[in-house]
Amino acid sequence: MPYEMNRRDWLRAIGATGALAGLGAQASPAPAADRPGESSGFTSSILARNKVQDSRFAPSVVDGKVIQPQRELPVLHTTEVLVVGGGPAGVAAAIAARRAGAEVTLVERYGHFGGLWTGGLVLLVIGHIVKGGKQVCQGIGEEMMRRLEKLDGGIIDRRPGVNPTVDAEALKYVMVEMVEEAGLKVFLHSWGVDAILNGNEVRGAVFESKSGRQAILAKVVVDATGDGDLFAAAGAEFEHRSHNVGLVSRIGNVDQIDRGKAGKAKPRRLGGPTPAPGINWVNLVGPEVDGLDVATLTRLELNHRKFIWRDLQKTRQMPGYEKLFLVETAPQLGVRITRVLNGLHTVTLADLKAGTRFPDVVAVGGSSNGSHGEWQVPYGALVPKKIDHVLAAGRCISAEMRMADLVRLIPNCFATGHAAGVAAAVAVKDGCRPRDVEVAKVQKILRQQEAYLGS
Repeated sequence: MPYEMNRRDWLRAIGATGALAGLGAQASPAPAADRPGESSGFTSSILARNKVQDSRFAPSVVDGKVIQPQRELPVLHTTEVLVVGGGPAGVAAAIAARRAGAEVTLVERYGHFGGLWTGGLVLLVIGHIVKGGKQVCQGIGEEMMRRLEKLDGGIIDRRPGVNPTVDAEALKYVMVEMVEEAGLKVFLHSWGVDAILNGNEVRGAVFESKSGRQAILAKVVVDATGDGDLFAAAGAEFEHRSHNVGLVSRIGNVDQIDRGKAGKAKPRRLGGPTPAPGINWVNLVGPEVDGLDVATLTRLELNHRKFIWRDLQKTRQMPGYEKLFLVETAPQLGVRITRVLNGLHTVTLADLKAGTRFPDVVAVGGSSNGSHGEWQVPYGALVPKKIDHVLAAGRCISAEMRMADLVRLIPNCFATGHAAGVAAAVAVKDGCRPRDVEVAKVQKILRQQEAYLGS
């Protein structure tokens, strides 16, 4: 086994050889790398960790097929509730489960929370208000927006009955605050790639990161990946759908447009205002494609970024619009719908139109344009038909295609995430499968956490 030198060994070796005058065997202050916000420049600890990979577990080509041998995975962590995905649904689920008394671990593939709400620059909060101006999506998502109100430039248009717009960086900050206050265990830069199964029971998930392939064991898993990655890997029934895949951008100097020079012709894509003065966010809808196909996603990333740049340059050639510039394109592609769970109950447009009330309601959604009333999400829409110990949250819950453009909206995602998190905690505390929880207990805790479940 190769010798692995740690920092203490390295300092002792230097002292013994006199390679660094003044160190010797004397105690030295902690290197700058141990102090937040500083770097020491020392590379020895990194170099010392170089290891030879065990080639016995490397994939090999056998008869034209790539085969990977069975191997033992290191267990990174063990928890009660594991939430996979740190978007609006996942953050709400994790915080809700922790507040309900469970030990919770939250895993996110990017380096920030918020999903498409922040990384995708989908800054407009829409879908939480119904006909007449009533706001029906409350709870943890509403708490985020109340916190944003306290930050300069965090949110605009918080008037009753109006769809507000958030600042992505302010929201990332608020989410970090809330996650840390809740006492969650967090792993970022970790992509959930498989489910751990014991029969038809999910017992955790496998992750890929810069630390390699590792496992986290859990009593209940909440799939908030948006794409249903975990429940699909576990063998749950789902529907594979296509939808528009776009890309959001932000443009600057909108407040510098010279209306005197501008003629009657106006650019098509100037977007809407954000909390940052003079900066608009612009939504590019994109074509309807398979959001699970990597070749398609790659092509759209390239094409969308080229189009956004070139389109803005054309706009800048128009009189009065010369000072506009591209602030950024979202680092996260705007995938809307891919996998949707086939659950114990399905959210339908017919129920919305009929105003159906469910005894097991755990979330309430609103309208994207204020043209209709509230609609309820029954608990069964979060629960797979056969696979146990996993719940869906966010845009991948069980809903028919005609409801997709409501279910996927940000407020409705944090409402279903809130519900899934509480249900997961109740299942853990009562020692039962999520499908067997007392929904009345879940509803009671949701109301205590300020969720709205209907009047």
